[in-house]
Amino acid sequence: MNVTILQPSYIPWRGYFHQILKSDLFIFYDDVQYDKRGWRNRNQVKTPHGKKWLTIPVKSHGAQTDNIPINEIKIAWDEPWNESHLKTLHFAYNQAPFYSDYLSLIKPIFERHDDFLADLTILLTTEISYCLGNKRTKFLRSSSLPSSGVKSDRLLSLLNQVGASNYISGPSAKDYLELEKFEAAGISVEFMTYDYPEYPQLYPPFDGNVSILDLLFMVGPKTKEYILPG
Repeated sequence: MNVTILQPSYIPWRGYFHQILKSDLFIFYDDVQYDKRGWRNRNQVKTPHGKKWLTIPVKSHGAQTDNIPINEIKIAWDEPWNESHLKTLHFAYNQAPFYSDYLSLIKPIFERHDDFLADLTILLTTEISYCLGNKRTKFLRSSSLPSSGVKSDRLLSLLNQVGASNYISGPSAKDYLELEKFEAAGISVEFMTYDYPEYPQLYPPFDGNVSILDLLFMVGPKTKEYILPG
């Protein structure tokens, strides 16, 4: 069984969904340390004026924020950030061929007013996965499974519990995964390579390192073909 373990992110890029599509089981690594300078609560979209960050504000924990698990981070609703994000998406993509089709599917999630960041980002990710026609991959949260150890040992604890035979990892993990432990456990490790074709974009030059919404709004039902060519 092919398994991926990744931290939940906000409307991530197509490489994230590539890993989902390759997986029989995708585990959201939601009980590890929150990184406030990462992708947990933000991503970029293309606009007529260049790339723009969409950032979900979170409640401040002061110096302790970096020591809090992702699934305990709360969204700050002091300002209607969700309305601002929807306005930005409309400004950027209302001329995109499939904007209306797919916005109608994800807009209700923005309007839910979830308390916890992970609840919102995970729901958005699974909904977009379904938009890609993905009916195969099952989803779990790491917080729903008992685990022990740190780093490679903790990953193996999760993988062994779900019966994984192949672990799909991002390429940067080559620097720190203890591959000998995976081999001893009988679990192969597959490192991703991100090599994707260009697709039509409203605002050249082409930039593929933005939220998957850019791709989804532009090519609609063909999105999967630009993630899994052939």
